Amino acid sequence: MELRQLAYFVAVAEEQNFTRAAERVHISQSGVSAQIRRLERELGAELFDRSARTATLTPAGAAALAPARAALAAAEAVGQAVGDVAGVIRGRLTVGMVVGCTVTPLFDALAAFHRAHPGVEIALLEDDSDRLAEGVRAGTVDVALIGAATAAPAGLEALTIVSERLVIAVPPGHPLVHRPRVTLRDLGDHPVICMPTGTGLRAVFDQACAAQGLEPTVALQAGAADAMADLAARGLGVAVLSASMAEAYRDRLTARVIDDIDIPALLCLVWRTAPGPAARELLAYGRRAFGGTHGGAHADATHDGGLPEPAAPGDDPEDSRAASPEEQ
Repeated sequence: MELRQLAYFVAVAEEQNFTRAAERVHISQSGVSAQIRRLERELGAELFDRSARTATLTPAGAAALAPARAALAAAEAVGQAVGDVAGVIRGRLTVGMVVGCTVTPLFDALAAFHRAHPGVEIALLEDDSDRLAEGVRAGTVDVALIGAATAAPAGLEALTIVSERLVIAVPPGHPLVHRPRVTLRDLGDHPVICMPTGTGLRAVFDQACAAQGLEPTVALQAGAADAMADLAARGLGVAVLSASMAEAYRDRLTARVIDDIDIPALLCLVWRTAPGPAARELLAYGRRAFGGTHGGAHADATHDGGLPEPAAPGDDPEDSRAASPEEQ
């Protein structure tokens, strides 16, 4: 029995899907399946019911899950105990990033962290903000960059990177362009293009509408600002974006602040209270990388949990490749 087999088993149990588990552990689905079959042969019992689309635990699998997690935690604790003595951080770090949001300072922080701590394997996961926040709470994600409607998502520590107003983005000849002010009620006469439920921007929009008892028609949904802008430019609706997102399309769209939405759209780094050494060190690099402004918006540090300054990075730029798990 190998630790990697237990790691694959736990990943499939948590994802309830072999494909998603394979993406999470960064090997092929066939590699995950082969190792779990080998583990099942060694244990003399099937761990998963594979008859449906979801991989559900058998009674034997359910009994094995807690000991498997404990074994992985114990192995990590052994490595960390030695690392603490030697001053070396090792292990695996899962970083979440909201879909459709390319944030260069986050990549800068990851690169600097990786140069300083090449013994830490970094995994990057894209998803919507709600699922990423749940992943952080559950411990499957260490640090995540999410969109949010509150500076302190429930149960999490947060560092606010961007805080800005919501705007509409429409073609120059659109009727809303010439109004003295644009309100949520004005959107009731037009189809709305918005991000899907589960994103921070949509949460802000829905909360603001609910506070006024409004139900605007969200005619089209898209997870990427480029898609929303293209749809709006073709006259298919009024795109609801954050101010800095709309700025990128000013050559073809006119942005107007939605005057009566006073809830800001936030972009935050989130993590659990008392993060592990690797996550804590990455957060220190993140705080330094996000020390200025991003996307033309104010970067406001909130609930930073007393993050330390990062340790001095290593001197050898060649030693920067993260090891990936073997498939077989």
